[in-house]
Amino acid sequence: MASRLPSLWDRTGRESDPFHSLHREIDKVFDDFGRDLAFPWHRNGDQEPRMLMPKLDVAETDGEIVVSADLPGVEEKDIDVTIADDILTIKASRASDREEKEADYHLIERTSGTYQRSIRLPHADADKTIDAQFHNGVLTVKLPKAADAATKRRRIEVKSG
Repeated sequence: MASRLPSLWDRTGRESDPFHSLHREIDKVFDDFGRDLAFPWHRNGDQEPRMLMPKLDVAETDGEIVVSADLPGVEEKDIDVTIADDILTIKASRASDREEKEADYHLIERTSGTYQRSIRLPHADADKTIDAQFHNGVLTVKLPKAADAATKRRRIEVKSG
């Protein structure tokens, strides 16, 4: 009995078919493309615009935690920053219109979207003054650290094993 080699054209869906598995993985990559990027046109299965997740940078010094969020196309008045139960939440909405008129065409595009991202900051002291600045599409939030934050940290020895 001769063994059968897998074929690119075999669409039986059997798990043992490596080409079918590869095809499924490639489809998944293209389906997921842009899902974590700030593309306003990316939609979920219900054809509703997805919530955009801004990219964050989080840095820590001895005295504060600094969170920077990229919010392109957002105006300062459309940003909402809150902290509750050690969770910093950044929400922002954006809308833009673009109109082009030329002799042989007319184009109007409208885009809108909502950014939202939450991050747990257990060492932040929400009772002290928190500074938030917005400049050139980047929101920077500076949160003072709690006085006991340093005492809650301990080094754990790593053993080979």
